[in-house]
Amino acid sequence: MKTLLSQSVVTLLVVAVALLAYDRLVARTAKSIGVVDVGQVYRLKEAEFTQLVTKSASDEERQQALAMAQRFAQQLPLALEELSRDCACLVLVRSAVAGNPPHALDLTALLRRKVGLP
Repeated sequence: MKTLLSQSVVTLLVVAVALLAYDRLVARTAKSIGVVDVGQVYRLKEAEFTQLVTKSASDEERQQALAMAQRFAQQLPLALEELSRDCACLVLVRSAVAGNPPHALDLTALLRRKVGLP
């Protein structure tokens, strides 16, 4: 009888530790949501590009502005992938989220820094 009781206690402890580890490492991580306003980031970069193009006096300056736009087009998808890895969360576009979930992290400022915006 003592053996059965001790085995039951050990089994309960192992199950409790396994459930706790699952909750901390898998379940809570899956509940984390990062929200990004990609439209805002795109509009800011577009305004920067427009300003550079309108103030440029030479073809070389226009080419530099176009090169900046091409770099941004390459950086944005990579930066979005990095966001997901950095926060270990699901990253969604702000317009795809209804309301304001209580556990949502706003990652827009971090995305702006990753693509070189203030």
